[in-house]
Amino acid sequence: MTAGRYDRRAQFRRHEEYDDGYGTVYRWEDHGDPVWVQLTHVSDSEKWQAAQVQATVTSRLRLRWSAFAADITPLDRVICEGRDYNITGVKEIGRRKAIEITASARADQT
Repeated sequence: MTAGRYDRRAQFRRHEEYDDGYGTVYRWEDHGDPVWVQLTHVSDSEKWQAAQVQATVTSRLRLRWSAFAADITPLDRVICEGRDYNITGVKEIGRRKAIEITASARADQT
């Protein structure tokens, strides 16, 4: 694991709920500081739904293990290079060496 491989910045986001006095409001908030990740695009696909085409890109993000990284779940999101990814899987690589995240995003986002 060399430092040069972790060459992209990613911001994790967590779904938070607030009471605004009228009811519960849900919104995505930044979770922690941006971290260095290694980004690899693994596939892209098109899906036909309700006569519309939606293109998606599936990517893997790897980051060094930390208590923060170990707390990331599929309920979170990650923004990397302008794309808003939905996390679909999280796994530990080695014993506390790295965390690998599989995530999907719409391909029409920049």
